[in-house]
Amino acid sequence: MSAYKIRSGAGISGLQLVDIPTRALMPHEVRVSVHAVSLNYRDLMVADNTYPVSTDQPLVPGSDAAGEVTEVGASVTRFKVGDRVLTVFFPNWIDGAPGSEKTAGALGAGDDGVLAEELIAHEQALVKIPAQLDYIAASTITCAGLTAWNTLFCAAALKPGATVLLLGTGGVSIWALQLAKAAGLRSIITSSSDEKLARARELGAFATINYRTTPDWQDEVLRLTEGRGVDLVLEVGGTDTLARSVNSTRIGGSVAIIGGVSGFGGEFQPFALIGSSRKLLGIFVGNRAQLEELVQFVEFAGISPIVDKIFPFDQAQAAYQHLKSGKHFGKVVIKVRG
Repeated sequence: MSAYKIRSGAGISGLQLVDIPTRALMPHEVRVSVHAVSLNYRDLMVADNTYPVSTDQPLVPGSDAAGEVTEVGASVTRFKVGDRVLTVFFPNWIDGAPGSEKTAGALGAGDDGVLAEELIAHEQALVKIPAQLDYIAASTITCAGLTAWNTLFCAAALKPGATVLLLGTGGVSIWALQLAKAAGLRSIITSSSDEKLARARELGAFATINYRTTPDWQDEVLRLTEGRGVDLVLEVGGTDTLARSVNSTRIGGSVAIIGGVSGFGGEFQPFALIGSSRKLLGIFVGNRAQLEELVQFVEFAGISPIVDKIFPFDQAQAAYQHLKSGKHFGKVVIKVRG
């Protein structure tokens, strides 16, 4: 079968299409014909060697795939041939709190990922696709969708009426915007593009801020919340945004550290946390049980994930470049087949 491989640090140009032999299934394994793979900023970090990878050898990148079960091992009970499934980011993290043994073997960094015509997974490392979604839309759930769900409703445990601040219009932020709208939360979202902000308002954003024209956007957040601040910030910016995110948060609120587009770190005064009981939450995607909860919510709420652009399988490098450009709104997807 055809698959892409990349060595960490080789850059996007190091993403190469290769032929990989197939193998027989173990008793609890499932063979999946991959239809779609969505990309995450993490995939760019793997290419640039700014994300920890467990091997110095080329590996199959990507964590988010949706496809059809074509074969099951002799002892498989969770799936049958013909089922539509999506991957679990951490194949060993089924439920409960994270741990080193649970987060080992993460797809596309700890082990081979999903950017291939087919994949083999343990039956415990897959979940069924929401009934109303096609493979393209479903492929966006594994990382971005689950990260947003875990942040809003598990780690921060927000209730209807809470206000969240979303930075940018990438995959996690737009997923969070859609989930927040469906759950009765108010979202404030930032971007440097008025066009993207207009689209965000169409999706239900309570308010929008152009951070180019309003560089001190934390002051605008406070104005929009009548001086209170937001209940939660989904912090994806890193070094350039962390201090502003903390200052945008209410007393007792939380800043969820999800990514670092501008690098990891960021200077702020520790007393900004101590003196206001604000909390920093580290978010590392989530577990399978949470993913199954998200799938049920997506079905019930009728959410259709936002896909910015779809690339054919033979244009994977172009898909990576588009993601790197930052021009996307929502998710970038590679269509493998179908």
